[in-house]
Amino acid sequence: MISSALKKQLQTVLADGFVLKRSVFQPCLELYPMAEWNLMMEKINKLNRFVKKNNDFIRRFTAGVKTVELDASGRLLIPKDLCHFAGIEKEIVLSSAVNIVEIWDKDSYEKVIDDAALDFAALAEEVMGNTEADELS
Repeated sequence: MISSALKKQLQTVLADGFVLKRSVFQPCLELYPMAEWNLMMEKINKLNRFVKKNNDFIRRFTAGVKTVELDASGRLLIPKDLCHFAGIEKEIVLSSAVNIVEIWDKDSYEKVIDDAALDFAALAEEVMGNTEADELS
């Protein structure tokens, strides 16, 4: 069940539907509004399919992709194979990831967040620390 607050935020994209897929880097799912998915596919369609690593990437990136919509009750039905991939058993966490929503098993999400907390300060400095220097160049 999608919360009414999230549904309200997604109102402009609900009619177009979503694409649900396995995450590349984490044991979670990624929910793309259709417009975001189409932008991603434009990038992927520019890859040369006659280069083996490109072809392998495309196959793995799109493995398990499903088109989904919210039902009349505001529920998003997650296919069993994708639940299995993400280890979703009972409770889930929906996490905003800028232009997509990550769907996590609650216990897995909390473990990843706890594990990452120790390294977050160093990561933040590395990723965001030089933004002023970047803007000046």
